[in-house]
Amino acid sequence: MARGNQREQSRLKNQKKKEKENKGKSSMNGQSINQKKESDAAIMRAKQEAALAKKAAEAGNGNPK
Repeated sequence: MARGNQREQSRLKNQKKKEKENKGKSSMNGQSINQKKESDAAIMRAKQEAALAKKAAEAGNGNPK
């Protein structure tokens, strides 16, 4: 089982390396949590409006989908 131990040691080493690389970085690019939520909500509203418009267009054309 030496290979299993080697794999585990390598995994731990890589995990520590990734933590060092990402230390202090945030994925939100300076946005607060509330700003991120508002932005996501706006995107979802736009997608929903587009989907409703598409459904309305299909219903208007008489396509049974």
